[in-house]
Amino acid sequence: MMRVALGIESSCDETAAAVVREDGTILSSLIYSQIEIHKPFGGVVPEVAARNHLEKIDELVKQALQQAQMSGDQLDLIVSTAGPGLIGGLMVGVTYGRFFAAGLKKPWYGVNHLEGHALTARLTDRVSYPYILLLVSGGHSQVLWVEGLGQYKRLGTTLDDAAGECFDKSAKILGLGYPGGPAIENAAQTGDAQRFKFPHPLVGQKNCNFSFSGLKTAVRQQVLAMMNQNMQFGHTEHNENTALSLQDRADVAASLQSAIAAVMVDRTRQALQEYATHASALVVAGGVAANTLIRTALTKLAGEYSLPLIAPPLRLCGDNAAMIAWAGLERFISGHGPEDDGAPRPRWPLDPTAKLPSGLSERYAK
Repeated sequence: MMRVALGIESSCDETAAAVVREDGTILSSLIYSQIEIHKPFGGVVPEVAARNHLEKIDELVKQALQQAQMSGDQLDLIVSTAGPGLIGGLMVGVTYGRFFAAGLKKPWYGVNHLEGHALTARLTDRVSYPYILLLVSGGHSQVLWVEGLGQYKRLGTTLDDAAGECFDKSAKILGLGYPGGPAIENAAQTGDAQRFKFPHPLVGQKNCNFSFSGLKTAVRQQVLAMMNQNMQFGHTEHNENTALSLQDRADVAASLQSAIAAVMVDRTRQALQEYATHASALVVAGGVAANTLIRTALTKLAGEYSLPLIAPPLRLCGDNAAMIAWAGLERFISGHGPEDDGAPRPRWPLDPTAKLPSGLSERYAK
């Protein structure tokens, strides 16, 4: 009899529940997005997010079980994201999962959200260990060497803003809305990626670290310069928030997206040069992995080292509960057990032995 897990995800602004079987079959996967709630603020408001998780989680779990045509008694395991993330949201998911499991007399695991992303390629493509992982999202930009379950060596991390954060903040500067990644990609479709020569931070350096704060600043400076110029010459085709023409915004978006893709390729190449001969694949995961240009550039890069690029289907790039259920299943089946007591942890690095780059604050030890 194949074992089945219920996964619960509530680390940021998506409330999610999923039922997954050990053969990788996703029996149900539901996500309630809070994008419309947080859009007026241009980003996630932690207290609002936690309140919405609390309102939605019970109904989502019931719907996930119904869609999977299962009762709680048929589950073998309940899994919640225990970190890293916003503490209020984590507390909702952990508390609900614990009580739900206790009521059913089933085991409960609190797992690392980043491990969920790291293992998604094994859920969808049965990727064998070891592999190189590029994990890129709103809060994380990391390159990791994945040797096995619970065995993660961090090769590089962000020195400031993550790639997704750069997308979000740049989209806000451009008046394109939230979330920024899809908004930038959509605007870039009609833009000229060669018009603006934005910086490519850290490109060429012999490490796998990332830095996107300077790129975001360059976007802001360019936008301010164009706003001043457009108003000076009386251009009327503009967005009420930015006073930029539609083509200006498209060109900035395309140039920014191109710069981020170039940085991703260069930083990942550093890892491939050392680890490619021992790796089964190059894996990309996280919300930014949904970007088509970045996927295309990484596919070409992986091919240079005779490796496949494994990227999740778009529905599993962002935060979801299927990856959480799967991470719990891998631990449960292998006999690893929970990593600790499962208490909510806003900071939880995959590689606890990794040292921060010189001068980097604990804020980035995610």
